Amino acid sequence: MTVDPERLDVPVDGGTLAAYRWPGDGPVVVAAHGITSNHRSWGVVAAALAGELTLVAPDLRGRGRSNALPEPYGMDRHADDVAAVLDHLGTDAAVVAGHSMGGFVATAFAERHRARAHALVLVDGGPPLAIPPGVDVDDALAATLGPAMQRLDMTFADRGEYRAFWQQHPSFAGIWTQEVDAHVQHDLVGEPPEMRSACVKAAVQVNGRELLAGEQVRSAIDRVECPMTLLWAPRGMLDDPGGLYDEQRLHGLDAEQVPDTNHYSILLGEPGAKRVAAAIRRAV
Repeated sequence: MTVDPERLDVPVDGGTLAAYRWPGDGPVVVAAHGITSNHRSWGVVAAALAGELTLVAPDLRGRGRSNALPEPYGMDRHADDVAAVLDHLGTDAAVVAGHSMGGFVATAFAERHRARAHALVLVDGGPPLAIPPGVDVDDALAATLGPAMQRLDMTFADRGEYRAFWQQHPSFAGIWTQEVDAHVQHDLVGEPPEMRSACVKAAVQVNGRELLAGEQVRSAIDRVECPMTLLWAPRGMLDDPGGLYDEQRLHGLDAEQVPDTNHYSILLGEPGAKRVAAAIRRAV
Protein backbone atom coordinates (compact mmCIF):
# COMPACT_ATOMS: atom_id res chain seq x y z
CA MET A 1 0.00 0.00 0.00
CA THR A 2 1.30 3.44 -0.91
CA VAL A 3 1.86 5.73 2.08
CA ASP A 4 2.29 9.43 1.39
CA PRO A 5 5.06 11.04 3.46
CA GLU A 6 4.71 14.36 5.25
CA ARG A 7 6.25 17.35 3.46
CA LEU A 8 8.76 19.55 5.27
CA ASP A 9 9.83 22.94 3.91
CA VAL A 10 13.51 23.36 4.79
CA PRO A 11 15.20 26.79 4.57
CA VAL A 12 18.37 26.59 2.45
CA ASP A 13 20.53 29.02 0.52
CA GLY A 14 18.35 30.50 -2.21
CA GLY A 15 14.94 29.43 -0.92
CA THR A 16 13.13 26.36 0.34
CA LEU A 17 14.07 22.70 -0.10
CA ALA A 18 11.15 20.26 -0.17
CA ALA A 19 11.86 17.26 2.07
CA TYR A 20 9.53 14.39 2.91
CA ARG A 21 9.27 12.39 6.14
CA TRP A 22 8.01 8.88 6.69
CA PRO A 23 7.70 8.93 10.51
CA GLY A 24 8.94 6.13 12.71
CA ASP A 25 9.86 5.28 16.26
CA GLY A 26 13.62 5.28 15.76
CA PRO A 27 16.36 7.75 14.79
CA VAL A 28 16.36 9.91 11.68
CA VAL A 29 17.90 8.57 8.48
CA VAL A 30 18.34 11.00 5.57
CA ALA A 31 18.14 9.52 2.07
CA ALA A 32 19.35 11.13 -1.17
CA HIS A 33 17.97 10.11 -4.57
CA GLY A 34 19.49 9.72 -8.03
CA ILE A 35 20.38 12.24 -10.71
CA THR A 36 16.94 12.56 -12.40
CA SER A 37 14.86 11.13 -9.57
CA ASN A 38 13.03 12.48 -6.51
CA HIS A 39 12.35 11.64 -2.87
CA ARG A 40 9.68 9.09 -3.78
CA SER A 41 12.33 6.64 -5.00
CA TRP A 42 12.73 5.79 -1.29
CA GLY A 43 9.07 4.86 -0.77
CA VAL A 44 9.56 1.09 -1.05
CA VAL A 45 12.45 1.24 1.42
CA ALA A 46 10.27 3.32 3.77
CA ALA A 47 7.61 0.60 3.62
CA ALA A 48 10.25 -2.05 4.34
CA LEU A 49 11.41 -0.11 7.41
CA ALA A 50 7.82 -0.42 8.70
CA GLY A 51 7.99 2.57 11.02
CA GLU A 52 11.08 1.38 12.89
CA LEU A 53 13.06 4.46 11.84
CA THR A 54 12.22 7.96 10.65
CA LEU A 55 13.17 8.25 6.98
CA VAL A 56 13.53 11.75 5.53
CA ALA A 57 14.24 12.20 1.83
CA PRO A 58 14.56 15.59 0.13
CA ASP A 59 13.83 16.45 -3.46
CA LEU A 60 17.36 17.54 -4.24
CA ARG A 61 18.01 20.99 -5.66
CA GLY A 62 16.85 21.15 -9.28
CA ARG A 63 14.45 18.19 -8.95
CA GLY A 64 10.88 17.54 -7.84
CA ARG A 65 9.40 20.32 -5.72
CA SER A 66 12.89 21.76 -5.15
CA ASN A 67 13.30 22.54 -8.86
CA ALA A 68 12.89 26.30 -8.37
CA LEU A 69 15.99 26.53 -6.17
CA PRO A 70 18.82 28.39 -7.91
CA GLU A 71 22.27 27.16 -8.87
CA PRO A 72 24.93 26.22 -7.99
CA TYR A 73 23.76 22.64 -8.31
CA GLY A 74 27.07 21.02 -7.43
CA MET A 75 27.60 18.15 -5.02
CA ASP A 76 28.90 20.46 -2.30
CA ARG A 77 25.62 22.37 -2.39
CA HIS A 78 23.60 19.14 -2.21
CA ALA A 79 25.69 18.10 0.80
CA ASP A 80 25.02 21.43 2.52
CA ASP A 81 21.31 21.08 1.76
CA VAL A 82 21.35 17.69 3.53
CA ALA A 83 22.99 19.38 6.51
CA ALA A 84 20.18 21.96 6.45
CA VAL A 85 17.65 19.10 6.63
CA LEU A 86 19.36 17.87 9.82
CA ASP A 87 19.32 21.42 11.21
CA HIS A 88 15.60 21.69 10.47
CA LEU A 89 14.95 18.40 12.27
CA GLY A 90 17.13 19.35 15.24
CA THR A 91 19.35 16.32 14.61
CA ASP A 92 23.09 16.55 15.23
CA ALA A 93 24.13 13.46 13.25
CA ALA A 94 22.45 10.74 11.26
CA VAL A 95 22.89 7.80 8.96
CA VAL A 96 22.82 9.10 5.38
CA ALA A 97 21.75 6.77 2.59
CA GLY A 98 22.16 7.52 -1.10
CA HIS A 99 21.14 5.83 -4.34
CA SER A 100 23.07 6.42 -7.56
CA MET A 101 24.04 10.12 -7.56
CA GLY A 102 22.71 10.20 -4.02
CA GLY A 103 25.64 7.99 -3.04
CA PHE A 104 27.97 10.79 -4.13
CA VAL A 105 25.84 13.29 -2.21
CA ALA A 106 26.33 11.08 0.85
CA THR A 107 30.12 10.89 0.46
CA ALA A 108 30.32 14.66 -0.12
CA PHE A 109 28.25 15.18 3.04
CA ALA A 110 30.53 12.90 5.04
CA GLU A 111 33.56 14.84 3.83
CA ARG A 112 32.13 18.34 4.40
CA HIS A 113 30.22 17.59 7.61
CA ARG A 114 32.31 14.85 9.19
CA ALA A 115 30.89 15.06 12.71
CA ARG A 116 27.33 14.79 11.41
CA ALA A 117 27.76 11.57 9.41
CA HIS A 118 27.07 8.64 11.73
CA ALA A 119 27.35 6.12 8.88
CA LEU A 120 26.67 5.86 5.13
CA VAL A 121 24.58 3.34 3.22
CA LEU A 122 25.42 3.61 -0.47
CA VAL A 123 23.14 1.98 -3.05
CA ASP A 124 24.70 1.52 -6.49
CA GLY A 125 26.51 4.82 -6.22
CA GLY A 126 29.40 6.51 -4.42
CA PRO A 127 32.57 4.85 -5.77
CA PRO A 128 33.84 6.45 -9.00
CA LEU A 129 32.13 5.37 -12.20
CA ALA A 130 34.15 4.00 -15.10
CA ILE A 131 34.42 6.20 -18.20
CA PRO A 132 36.73 5.37 -21.11
CA PRO A 133 39.44 7.97 -21.76
CA GLY A 134 38.68 10.45 -24.51
CA VAL A 135 34.91 10.03 -24.33
CA ASP A 136 32.89 13.26 -24.32
CA VAL A 137 31.31 13.59 -20.88
CA ASP A 138 27.94 14.85 -22.15
CA ASP A 139 27.76 12.02 -24.69
CA ALA A 140 28.62 9.53 -21.97
CA LEU A 141 25.92 10.97 -19.72
CA ALA A 142 23.26 10.68 -22.44
CA ALA A 143 24.33 7.14 -23.27
CA THR A 144 24.43 6.06 -19.63
CA LEU A 145 21.06 7.49 -18.60
CA GLY A 146 19.25 6.68 -21.84
CA PRO A 147 15.49 7.35 -21.57
CA ALA A 148 15.89 9.06 -18.18
CA MET A 149 17.92 11.79 -19.90
CA GLN A 150 15.91 11.88 -23.13
CA ARG A 151 12.66 12.67 -21.33
CA LEU A 152 14.02 16.02 -20.13
CA ASP A 153 13.48 17.39 -23.65
CA MET A 154 10.04 15.80 -24.06
CA THR A 155 6.48 16.85 -23.28
CA PHE A 156 3.64 14.49 -22.38
CA ALA A 157 -0.07 14.87 -23.04
CA ASP A 158 -1.11 13.61 -19.61
CA ARG A 159 -0.14 11.38 -16.70
CA GLY A 160 -1.17 8.25 -18.53
CA GLU A 161 1.27 8.97 -21.35
CA TYR A 162 4.07 9.56 -18.85
CA ARG A 163 3.24 6.32 -17.07
CA ALA A 164 3.34 4.44 -20.37
CA PHE A 165 6.75 6.00 -21.19
CA TRP A 166 8.25 4.60 -18.00
CA GLN A 167 6.49 1.25 -18.20
CA GLN A 168 8.34 0.63 -21.48
CA HIS A 169 11.69 1.17 -19.74
CA PRO A 170 13.45 -2.22 -19.56
CA SER A 171 14.50 -1.75 -15.93
CA PHE A 172 10.91 -1.39 -14.72
CA ALA A 173 9.60 -4.65 -16.15
CA GLY A 174 8.13 -6.71 -13.35
CA ILE A 175 8.45 -4.12 -10.59
CA TRP A 176 5.62 -1.70 -11.43
CA THR A 177 3.64 -1.01 -8.27
CA GLN A 178 1.61 1.83 -6.75
CA GLU A 179 4.78 3.14 -5.11
CA VAL A 180 6.75 3.07 -8.36
CA ASP A 181 3.89 4.91 -10.02
CA ALA A 182 3.90 7.51 -7.23
CA HIS A 183 7.63 8.02 -7.79
CA VAL A 184 7.13 8.56 -11.53
CA GLN A 185 4.10 10.82 -11.15
CA HIS A 186 5.83 13.09 -8.60
CA ASP A 187 8.30 13.97 -11.35
CA LEU A 188 5.62 15.22 -13.74
CA VAL A 189 4.68 18.92 -13.65
CA GLY A 190 2.67 21.32 -15.77
CA GLU A 191 -0.75 21.00 -17.34
CA PRO A 192 -2.09 18.77 -20.13
CA PRO A 193 -1.33 18.56 -22.96
CA GLU A 194 2.20 19.85 -22.26
CA MET A 195 3.45 18.20 -19.10
CA ARG A 196 7.14 17.58 -18.51
CA SER A 197 9.71 16.30 -16.03
CA ALA A 198 10.33 18.49 -13.00
CA CYS A 199 14.09 17.99 -13.39
CA VAL A 200 16.09 21.04 -14.39
CA LYS A 201 18.27 19.85 -17.26
CA ALA A 202 21.12 22.19 -16.32
CA ALA A 203 21.25 20.64 -12.83
CA VAL A 204 21.39 17.14 -14.30
CA GLN A 205 24.20 18.16 -16.66
CA VAL A 206 26.24 19.82 -13.90
CA ASN A 207 25.96 16.80 -11.64
CA GLY A 208 26.55 14.35 -14.49
CA ARG A 209 29.81 16.04 -15.37
CA GLU A 210 30.85 15.88 -11.72
CA LEU A 211 30.10 12.15 -11.51
CA LEU A 212 31.99 11.34 -14.69
CA ALA A 213 34.87 13.82 -14.61
CA GLY A 214 34.92 15.72 -11.30
CA GLU A 215 37.89 14.31 -9.42
CA GLN A 216 36.95 15.93 -6.09
CA VAL A 217 33.51 14.31 -6.25
CA ARG A 218 34.75 10.97 -7.61
CA SER A 219 37.41 10.63 -4.92
CA ALA A 220 35.32 11.81 -1.95
CA ILE A 221 34.70 8.20 -0.91
CA ASP A 222 38.43 7.88 -0.15
CA ARG A 223 38.13 10.59 2.49
CA VAL A 224 35.05 9.25 4.32
CA GLU A 225 35.87 8.51 7.96
CA CYS A 226 32.56 7.08 9.21
CA PRO A 227 31.40 3.45 8.69
CA MET A 228 30.18 2.82 5.18
CA THR A 229 28.30 0.00 3.43
CA LEU A 230 27.66 -0.37 -0.30
CA LEU A 231 24.95 -2.46 -1.94
CA TRP A 232 25.32 -2.92 -5.69
CA ALA A 233 23.26 -4.30 -8.56
CA PRO A 234 24.65 -6.79 -11.09
CA ARG A 235 22.63 -5.21 -13.94
CA GLY A 236 22.70 -1.66 -15.24
CA MET A 237 20.41 1.29 -15.87
CA LEU A 238 18.77 -0.39 -18.86
CA ASP A 239 18.62 -3.82 -17.19
CA ASP A 240 21.73 -4.64 -19.19
CA PRO A 241 24.22 -7.28 -18.04
CA GLY A 242 27.07 -5.76 -16.14
CA GLY A 243 26.08 -2.99 -13.73
CA LEU A 244 27.86 0.19 -12.71
CA TYR A 245 30.15 -1.78 -10.40
CA ASP A 246 31.72 -5.20 -10.02
CA GLU A 247 33.62 -7.08 -7.33
CA GLN A 248 37.02 -6.14 -8.72
CA ARG A 249 36.28 -2.42 -8.73
CA LEU A 250 34.79 -2.58 -5.24
CA HIS A 251 37.71 -4.48 -3.72
CA GLY A 252 38.48 -3.23 -0.22
CA LEU A 253 35.00 -1.80 0.42
CA ASP A 254 32.29 -3.27 2.62
CA ALA A 255 30.18 -4.15 -0.41
CA GLU A 256 27.45 -6.71 -1.03
CA GLN A 257 25.79 -7.62 -4.30
CA VAL A 258 22.00 -7.71 -4.34
CA PRO A 259 21.29 -10.55 -6.79
CA ASP A 260 18.71 -10.29 -9.58
CA THR A 261 18.50 -6.50 -9.43
CA ASN A 262 19.26 -3.65 -11.79
CA HIS A 263 20.13 -0.05 -11.02
CA TYR A 264 16.47 0.83 -10.38
CA SER A 265 15.02 -2.38 -8.94
CA ILE A 266 17.67 -2.51 -6.21
CA LEU A 267 15.75 0.39 -4.64
CA LEU A 268 12.25 0.24 -6.13
CA GLY A 269 11.72 -3.53 -6.21
CA GLU A 270 10.60 -5.12 -2.97
CA PRO A 271 13.45 -7.67 -2.60
CA GLY A 272 16.10 -5.02 -3.18
CA ALA A 273 14.37 -2.50 -0.93
CA LYS A 274 14.29 -5.04 1.90
CA ARG A 275 18.05 -5.53 1.58
CA VAL A 276 18.57 -1.75 1.62
CA ALA A 277 16.32 -1.40 4.68
CA ALA A 278 18.26 -4.15 6.47
CA ALA A 279 21.55 -2.35 5.74
CA ILE A 280 20.11 0.90 7.11
CA ARG A 281 19.00 -0.87 10.30
CA ARG A 282 22.51 -2.24 10.77
CA ALA A 283 24.05 1.18 10.18
CA VAL A 284 21.79 2.79 12.78
